[in-house]
Amino acid sequence: MRNSSWAAARSASVEDGRRKPVKSRPNPLDQAGITYIDYKDTDLLRKFISDRGEIRSRRVTRVTAQQQRMLSRAIKNAWEMALLPYSSR
Repeated sequence: MRNSSWAAARSASVEDGRRKPVKSRPNPLDQAGITYIDYKDTDLLRKFISDRGEIRSRRVTRVTAQQQRMLSRAIKNAWEMALLPYSSR
């Protein structure tokens, strides 16, 4: 069987034939009341960059598509202006 490990993992997560409700994490930008993402706000931008210097995905950060575009544009501008390092190594 090709998907035997997948089936085992799925059956382990289901108890008594019922799935546990998954709590969705809130959007961190909406929760903080941030509507505009500025490239000069390096403390905020660092939260959305991995330790390898990569921009974190929407799935990980839980932001909307529009916010992700604003974030990536602000991070790239901050990199270009040398406000953020390209990597934190």
